[in-house]
Amino acid sequence: MFGQAKPKTPEVLHYWHELVENFQTSPQEFYAAVQKTLQERKVPGLEAARVEFAEGGLLSDKREYLRLTRERLVFDICAAPFGTSFFFSCRFAELPLVIAPDAVMTILLILGLIFWLFGHVLGWVLGVIAVLILLAVATSVLRNAVSIGLQDLDAWLIKQPGVGAIYEILFRKDTYYREDTRIMYLETVPVVVKKICEELTAAKGIKLTPRLEQAPAQGDLSESKAAQTPK
Repeated sequence: MFGQAKPKTPEVLHYWHELVENFQTSPQEFYAAVQKTLQERKVPGLEAARVEFAEGGLLSDKREYLRLTRERLVFDICAAPFGTSFFFSCRFAELPLVIAPDAVMTILLILGLIFWLFGHVLGWVLGVIAVLILLAVATSVLRNAVSIGLQDLDAWLIKQPGVGAIYEILFRKDTYYREDTRIMYLETVPVVVKKICEELTAAKGIKLTPRLEQAPAQGDLSESKAAQTPK
């Protein structure tokens, strides 16, 4: 819909990995099992896609990841051979808010056109009053889109480049429900990934050892708008 300013690097909020010695499996089957388990758990709002990331420079080989997305929250899940061993990882990141200048200019132009049309049709006094009423109604709808049953509108606006950032900053209220939902996603997805990993390795007689999970060294995830580190 609109262009975007130069994207910033996503902030990785949590990272888990496991290297299994003398073990091989199919990455595609692993990804399919993760998606199937999430569907069985009826985890809402997650969009799944297979994405490829270069292993090095422009001409290097690419490695396929399973990406799970909800709003600006992203899980990048990897399953890949590493010599005679096999590697699993799960990164949880929050995509940064990016406001594109051309999106701001377009919105201002649209507002200016609306003022001109209402002023031309109703006269400038009534036109300004009508536009202010229209803006008040639109603001109320946007600030309460989910609570009044417009989840699809809320989800659509969040995904729009440029406009989504403006909508989130100006209109989308952060609530306990949204905070709790983000935490539930952060709790659920890594648990599912680890469960599938344990099931695949256990089928070949391999028991995984407990591993400490990694989180950012700076800041407290409980203060982040995205999530908290699972325990």
